[in-house]
Formats: sequence, structure tokens, C-alpha cells
Amino acid sequence: MTRPFDRETVSAYRAARWWGTETVADHVRRQAARRPGDAAYITADATLSWARYEENSTRLAAHLAGLGLAPGERVAALLPDGPAWHVTAVAAEKAGLVLVGVGARAGRRELRSLLERTGSKALVAPPDHRGEPSADLVAELRADGADLAHHVVVDRLGLPGDPREGDLTGRALGPDDLAIINSTSGTTGLPKCVSHTQNRWFYFHELARRAGALTPADVFMGAVPSPFGFGLWTAHFSPAVLGVPTVLMERFDAHAALDLIERHRVTVLHCVTTQFIMLLNAQQEKKRDLGSLRCMFTGGEAVPYERAARFEEATGAKVLQFYGSNETGALSHTALDDPRDVRLRTAGHVIPEMRVRLFDPADGSDITGSGRPGQPGCKGPATSPGYYDDPDADRALFTPDGWMLMADIVEIDEAGRLRVVGRQSDLIIRGGKNISAAAVEAEVGTHPAVALAAAVAMPDEVFGERVCVYAELRPGTALDLEGLTWHLAERGVSREWHPERLVVLDRLPRSSGGKVAKGELRADIRRRLAR
Repeated sequence: MTRPFDRETVSAYRAARWWGTETVADHVRRQAARRPGDAAYITADATLSWARYEENSTRLAAHLAGLGLAPGERVAALLPDGPAWHVTAVAAEKAGLVLVGVGARAGRRELRSLLERTGSKALVAPPDHRGEPSADLVAELRADGADLAHHVVVDRLGLPGDPREGDLTGRALGPDDLAIINSTSGTTGLPKCVSHTQNRWFYFHELARRAGALTPADVFMGAVPSPFGFGLWTAHFSPAVLGVPTVLMERFDAHAALDLIERHRVTVLHCVTTQFIMLLNAQQEKKRDLGSLRCMFTGGEAVPYERAARFEEATGAKVLQFYGSNETGALSHTALDDPRDVRLRTAGHVIPEMRVRLFDPADGSDITGSGRPGQPGCKGPATSPGYYDDPDADRALFTPDGWMLMADIVEIDEAGRLRVVGRQSDLIIRGGKNISAAAVEAEVGTHPAVALAAAVAMPDEVFGERVCVYAELRPGTALDLEGLTWHLAERGVSREWHPERLVVLDRLPRSSGGKVAKGELRADIRRRLAR
């Protein structure tokens, strides 16, 4: 099985005890022996025990092997955030297959692109997807040219309907093998595919364990979907290591989430800023007993101080965060023993073994220690191997000497605390999800009425930012938001990319270089919101 990291790096990280030799399947097997009847995953209407987790993942693994899928082949999972996703991930590991995690909200074009980029030969899905038979979706994908040999239908606990019996001998993945591919929103075009080994996430788990004093007595709630980086450690890796029950929701709803926290006495919550703001608002509408909560991990966007402080006061739980990305893992983090100002006004202390450096965004020179803000880069045990089969994207991700870059501008103070002070890329961060402004503009530009489009971030108290599109129209045409949304939906564009406000201008403002003056548009939308 291909190992994405060189042997020297693997040996060094293992010698430092940052990486180990066990996999998620090893931990699930151990928890099934220790606590077979205890809950591994809990939803509003189903519970998966550790024993069933082990049994179901083995049966699904044998089914995948029985289909004739060779070790190392890719199998895509289009599943809601529930027990079936985790069963499928462990089944793929046991069968020696690489899991391609697809967000449940992905549009047809995004799904088609991920299948094509990864060469996935099978799609694991529930019987129905968005109210339609998943078989219809697979037929549509095949008609569109997708080389899908197999459609595997599983129930909500991950069991296939007509299981086959394949031989699993010698097929299992190791912790340094390519195990998972997921998508990330780039600055242009369709999402890129990020490669993952398991050991990077076990290292991330150890960071979280120390920061939040996590123990086997905890009860987790994971509100971030598991195909994505933040959702991987919070709901897949850490629960397996600790043997804790994890409460999941197929679709996030603030009131339902609070009910589940109260009912199951959740102690550790994982969610993005948008979600905890929605929880705070819902708690004000109807009080629940949230006294079991002791910490809440967040990340993916700036933490609003006032809202986070109110969340702490309302629940008694401390708000913790990691600064990083799907690609880099973590560059810095906060911990329970940090004072509130550090936890909520900074991204925490830089992690020593991630060897964070700062680079001048203009010329790429190393300005670490200069006291100047810069673009952060890192090299350490939390990083991914990079993008899957995408050397062009890797060249933009890495410096020439191998440091993996973030798309922000940050400063690091004398105490080693990191603060984000700017953004280098043209991204809109809506509820923790990166949305490419250029990709939105390209899709909006396909509407026959649109002559020119510009997408900018529209400030929002709940989601942080929403997508606002400014448009110049062709002579004699008209367009409203409803018509634009219908057009994008017909094209299979992911819902996160749909604009939530449309402003039509006679002419978009231009900079001296002839480009659209987005600074003017950002100022304009702030004025409109203020009015």
C-alpha cells in the first residue's frame, strides 16, 4: 500500500511519539471487547454499540472486497452524518480501500468532479438521497460519464442490503497509508482533494486530549460533518481512542441539538462558530439544562469574542479553538488553562512541533521573528501529505522547500500567541465553510442575463459571512435572486455556493488596473446592511 510520507519522516515522528502503529479499526476492536454493549454513536432515533460497530464494519468490508475492488482502489461515501459514515470508513480501512468522503450537501457537479478526480469505482449511499432514490442519482452520474462500477446501498447503521463474503486477509490499511480523501474549497474552480493518513489525526487527537483534558468519561457531540477535517478528529478518531459515546445529527438543528445535549449529558461539544451562535440563540428562546457541558471546541473561522463569552456564561463550558486547515491540521490552539482573553481574542499558542514560520506574502521570503505579520507555513506531524494527484495545486500549497501554507496573514507575539489579521485569498467563509468567490462568479456568469459578476462576503451575525453577488446585466434582460437560484440549482451547483443576496448595478466599479474593485463592493454591502 502506498505511503504518502517518506520513511525518514515516518521514523522521526514515531521516534518522537507523535505517531504510532495503531489504526481506527484497532481501537474499535479494542472498545468492542472492553465495552461491547456501550453506545459508540447515538442519534435521535438510533444507537450503534461498540460491538455492532465492529461487526457491521467487518461485514461491510467483506462485502466491498467481495465486489472485486482491489486494495488501494477508491470508494466514495455519500452519507449523512450518522453511524453509517463511520462504519463505512472503518470498513474501507479493513478492506484496504481509500475512502472518498463526500459532503451530503454536495451538488451533482461537485460529486461528479470528486468521483472523476479520485477514480472512485464504488459509491456507498443510503437508499434515498435528498428525497430521491440514490439509484436514480447513480444512473444519472453514469449517464454523465462517471465510471462507477458499483452502487452499495447501506442502512443507517452501515449494513449492506445483500452482503457478499470477500476475503479480508492481508488487505487492511496501516496508519501511514493513504486512508481518506476529502474535499476542500479552493480559491478557484471545483473543490480540491486532500489526502489523509490516520496518524496525522491521531496526533491531532492527542493535542485535543491535552487541551481539553479529555477522558473516557466524556460524552461527545459532533456537529461538524465527518468527511471534513474538523469532523474527522471530533467524531471518528478521538471517540475510537477514548471509547466515548458520540451524539450525531444528520442535519444540524439548534433546538434539537440542545435537547440532545440535555438528554445525553454531553460534556464536550464540537461545532463551528455559526452553530454555537445558533445554539446560544435557541437557548435564549427555551432554556435547557446544559450543566453537563465543560468545553466546546470550535475552529475554521474567527471566534466572535462577545458571542463566545456569552456562550461560556450561559453554559459554564470553556470555548477552545484550533487554528489550521484541512490541509495543515493545526498550527496553534488554546487550552482549558488559558485565560479568557487568550482563548477568545487569539488563536492560541503556536504548537512547537509544527515549526510554524512566517513568509512575506509579496516575495515569499522568510520573515519569522521579524515582528512583522506574514503568511504562515508549517511542517510537522499534523499536516496532510497534500492534494491527491494534483501537482499544480501542491505547488501553490507548498513553498519550494516544503513548508505548507495557510491562506491568511497572521502575527505572532513574543509569547508565541498567534492572531489572524488578514486574509490573502478571495474566500467567503460561511459558517466555517470556505467558498471560492471566483467559483461562485464563474457559475453566476453562466446565466444568460449576466454580463459580469462579482461575489463578496456579506457580514452576518450568525454565519459570519454570507455570499453576496453584484452583477451587470446584458442589455434588455432582467434577473432576480429567485431566478438566479433556480438556474444554479438546475446546473447542480452546491447549495453553499448559492448567493443569498443579489445586487444589480448598471456597471460594476473598476480599479485602475481594470479589475472589479471588490473593496468598493464590500464597503457598499456594509452600507446597505447598515441602512
